[in-house]
Amino acid sequence: MEANSHHAQLNKGEENEMEIFGYKSQGSRRALCIAGYILSCGALLLLFYWKPEWDVWANCIPCSLEEADVVLLRTTDEYRNYSRKKVTWISVSAIIKNRPDYPAIVGEDSIFNEAIMKPSLQVKSIQVQKIRYVWNISVKQFQKVGALEDHHTCSAIHSKFGSGLTCDEQNVRRLICGPNTIDVPVIPIWKLLIKEVLNPFYVFQLFSVCLWFAEDYKEYAIAIIIMSLLSIALTIYDLRQQSLKLHGLVESHNNVTVTVCRNKEGFKELESCLLVPGDMLVLKEGRALLPCDAILISGQCIVNESMLTGESIPVTKTHLPLADNIKPWRIHCAEDYKKHVIFCGTEVIQTKADDRGHVKAVVLRTGFNTAKGDLVRSILYPKPMNFKLYRDALRFLMILIAFATVGMIYGVCVFALGGEEAGEVVKKALDVITIAVPPALPAALTTGIIYSQRRLKKKGIFCISPQRINMCGQLNLVCFDKTGTLTEDGLDLWGLLPSERNCFQDVHSFPADRSLPWAPVLRAMVVCHSLVVLDGKIQGDPLDLKMFEATDWVIDGSSAYQSEGQGSAHTTIVRPGPKASSAPVEGITILQQFPFSSALQRMSVIAQEISGEKEVFTKGAPETVAKLCRAETVPLNFESKLLLYTAQGFRVIGLAYKPLQAERQSLDLTREEMESDLTFLGLLIMENRLKKETKSVLEELSAARIRNVMVTGDNIQTAITVARNAGMISPTNTVVLVEANKTPRSFSASVTWKLLEENKTKDYGSLDDCSQAGRRMRLAAGSGQYHFAMSGKSYQIVAQHFSHLLPKLLLKNGTVFARMSPSQKSSLVEEFQKLDYFVGMCGDGANDCGALKMAHAGISLSEQEASVASPFTSRTPSIACVPELIREGRAALVTSFCMFKYMALYSIIQYLGVLLLYWQLNSFGNYQFLFQDLAITTVIGVTMSFTDAYPKLVPYRPPSQLVSPPLLLSVILNIFFSLSIQILGFVVVQKQPWYSKTNIHSACLSGNDSYAKNSSTISSLDFHGMRDGALREVDNGYKSYENTTVWLLSTINCLIVALVFSKGKPFRQPVYTNYVFVPVLTVQLGICLFLVFADIDGLYSKMDLVCTPTTWRVFMVIILAVTLAVSFITEEAVIENRALWLLLKKTFRYYSKSHYKRLQRMLERDSSWPPLNETFFSDSVAISIDENMGGHSNPTFDSNENTL
Repeated sequence: MEANSHHAQLNKGEENEMEIFGYKSQGSRRALCIAGYILSCGALLLLFYWKPEWDVWANCIPCSLEEADVVLLRTTDEYRNYSRKKVTWISVSAIIKNRPDYPAIVGEDSIFNEAIMKPSLQVKSIQVQKIRYVWNISVKQFQKVGALEDHHTCSAIHSKFGSGLTCDEQNVRRLICGPNTIDVPVIPIWKLLIKEVLNPFYVFQLFSVCLWFAEDYKEYAIAIIIMSLLSIALTIYDLRQQSLKLHGLVESHNNVTVTVCRNKEGFKELESCLLVPGDMLVLKEGRALLPCDAILISGQCIVNESMLTGESIPVTKTHLPLADNIKPWRIHCAEDYKKHVIFCGTEVIQTKADDRGHVKAVVLRTGFNTAKGDLVRSILYPKPMNFKLYRDALRFLMILIAFATVGMIYGVCVFALGGEEAGEVVKKALDVITIAVPPALPAALTTGIIYSQRRLKKKGIFCISPQRINMCGQLNLVCFDKTGTLTEDGLDLWGLLPSERNCFQDVHSFPADRSLPWAPVLRAMVVCHSLVVLDGKIQGDPLDLKMFEATDWVIDGSSAYQSEGQGSAHTTIVRPGPKASSAPVEGITILQQFPFSSALQRMSVIAQEISGEKEVFTKGAPETVAKLCRAETVPLNFESKLLLYTAQGFRVIGLAYKPLQAERQSLDLTREEMESDLTFLGLLIMENRLKKETKSVLEELSAARIRNVMVTGDNIQTAITVARNAGMISPTNTVVLVEANKTPRSFSASVTWKLLEENKTKDYGSLDDCSQAGRRMRLAAGSGQYHFAMSGKSYQIVAQHFSHLLPKLLLKNGTVFARMSPSQKSSLVEEFQKLDYFVGMCGDGANDCGALKMAHAGISLSEQEASVASPFTSRTPSIACVPELIREGRAALVTSFCMFKYMALYSIIQYLGVLLLYWQLNSFGNYQFLFQDLAITTVIGVTMSFTDAYPKLVPYRPPSQLVSPPLLLSVILNIFFSLSIQILGFVVVQKQPWYSKTNIHSACLSGNDSYAKNSSTISSLDFHGMRDGALREVDNGYKSYENTTVWLLSTINCLIVALVFSKGKPFRQPVYTNYVFVPVLTVQLGICLFLVFADIDGLYSKMDLVCTPTTWRVFMVIILAVTLAVSFITEEAVIENRALWLLLKKTFRYYSKSHYKRLQRMLERDSSWPPLNETFFSDSVAISIDENMGGHSNPTFDSNENTL
């Protein structure tokens, strides 16, 4: 970046990437803005509050970031949201002044040295979303502080930070990085109140209320004030509770006493808020919450990471290897780096020191940079969501405002020409805005979501992001984890297939009468695990637990053990239990663990028989373990036996071992050295049963045309078998294995398609011969009856080398993704989203956190009420929550559309009625407005959303946008019907023989002679202003035949629209099942009809109605009945006629613009897809498949899918 650059990027390539612009304050501009605030009575200040970028542009001038005292930040997503930040200065002169060696104090190669300006000894900084950034003088950009630099190697971390920081180093770092606190203050109620009241919605309501008071429309104004105050109070209460809850969640982290190691000063206890990156932390025995992220550099410990993963299985952490290489530590450790990192907020359950003494860890990240801080920040600053409904609603509001503008101009012209006073003309013109733009519209849109959230909570599904409920209504693809999600969480040990002298022996079944003989394979089962004893109970991975329990051995717990040539170390000792077969040893000591790694797909331990030799035991994916073994020890029929069991859906684990040479110390060996030249011991066969509801749920989703995809860390054959058993892959469908490999000694790669078919005459799957397979494949491909299955390794290679093939593989035929690491799961979800799929992810929360957060709807199966890992959490660990969530999502989405259409129509109906009466310098009376606004619309708005979701999932989704032709046509037609009946009533009433413009009692003279005579002197209408409060003794100026006709027609028309728009099937229950809405509508209709036929002088006088002949009242009811029939028939026969719209789409050749739909149409015309028994090389394939495809430009929360 250039030194004088005004613009740069912050957090480049990260999820929270932003653009940053430099500005300098200017006094003259500031003075002009202050004058503007005063002259506009604060309106300009309010505008700048809503638009911070306008504030900066008005008050400041652009400059380079180096000179800036104010920066403007803009998100790089589709929303382009702006925020303003003040540049602050941190002085470090008090610590390093007069110290010529200060570069050594702060670290010559560190960001701290690069950030200190000379000679002022100050650091320029900004704080964005709780993270501090400092200005790096060398590279001329703002960089994040509060974390250890990534460039350190493993050996550098040990040597540089192994003995701790000096006091001066610690003080400088603390000043620049800030305190190690995740500080979430409880927001004061007055702040919450101001923020809520300054919402544009409430500002518009305030404008409306002031206008209504000016026009003496007090009743509705007071009602709106009461409802708004109630709404504000409830919102503030919720926000306050959330603030208190979040404060309580992080408060414990900020008040911890820790022990640190000071260079040249020894051990020292201090408050955790004083920790800085690079500090040496000493972990003592006993349970403790970790107040920061730290890298373990000596010993090992067992932690509970349930706060991060939702799974309370103990996790073993091992120390960072002392590797002497030039690679940064994280790259050297690859995906396994997390095995050496203890995360903030996790509970350290147990520590085990090695021969170097204490268990030590180097502080990696502090404050909001930590894992817990990141989770808290994701709650404080949630990712904005884009959904077409909300964007279209905003556009429609703009259209309503345009309508209001036209109405304002019309009102001004009519009343000005009618000789009204200027003040009255302005009030009438402004009043049109409050009629055309309903102030309650935003609130009405959220009612469906609120009721859905309540119904979900009753069913044990909790939601921390209610806006995502509407998105669930659009899901068309759901990814499922396998173990614990589709299958039972616990595994049952089915059998052991031991191997001796490269031959498999007879299967040893469990449970069995005979015990396992003393052999290396038994020792492997006894020690190769990560189980721990906590509170007198063995805890750990369910697989390890089942394996260990089958041996009838017991864990003796941790005890000090003296090893020859080493100091005292804490180890785990296992001993034969009372029921165990006789063993020639007293017990076995587990000296060192290399925990299970998703990337390496294995775990290892170093164990030693008491008074015996050391041995290495390895357990993991059979294919991986076999590669680590000496070839002569692996049975020749290894692959066929593995295929035999995996094809039956068993989970298979490989076991291996080797004796350690006496002269080699285990701690001097690297993991790679230990896990080489092993002897293959056999296969452990675990049974993982499907959950009873899995098949029925997947069938329900498939019937609803919602794609089911399996994403698992298990073996590919096991995954395929489970997919078949679960119904993801039909028995008649074919499976194509996609295998990708990197070419040895080359940068290129290859990808091969192989047809897998279960041969009924054999016990294991086989690859068909090419000719038969080709014929079958072509038949399957022609009907689309094939499924792709691939491993995580193949997925990674395809993504890197065959990016043009990846979208094709992920289309409707990509079903099984096995051996997927957590990062690959997240990547897969993102790739599906790029194809315009609405993706749901359902997992147990353990390895799925990234994918759960990435998906449009992440559903964690956890017993906890709420999980920060995903928007939705099901208390019942069953995938039955997925269709339930989709049903409620569809119902909430349809409810939002119904409410939007109703609120828009109600506004337009009232707007049209008022404009018609404006023509005669008349309007509705205050009580007429009050009845429509409060008794009709508000009650309907509250009760219409009570309709439950329809129990059956239909094979199509509700539309996702308001601008879809059916919805637009529905609104336009109903506007036309409303306009027609109001104009008809307005015109026809003037043609009646009893009509009189001057005598409002002419129609009922026979029944009201005396009243007519008394009122004849004042019957000449001289309109004195709408809602002006200038009440006359008998007539306040609103009463007329046109007013009575138009008001009665428009009021009952609102009820008709509410009934017609209250959609039932296929996404909601029929309207008659809404036992609140239907009675309310019936009562409202009864009251309206009573007003039509009542003819009670006192009531009519209060409601500004006049008496009309019975024939006219019957005529109005007939008009309304015809309107109801026409509107209902149109809605059912045209708007809701899916077959008609599909026919129109076909006739006009309209095709979906979704990326995956376009790609599907292209592949249907490609006779060569999918290839079979062919191998493609990365350097011989074209990069692009379609120049017009436009790349993956889809925003995460958007879709162009038109579901009709």
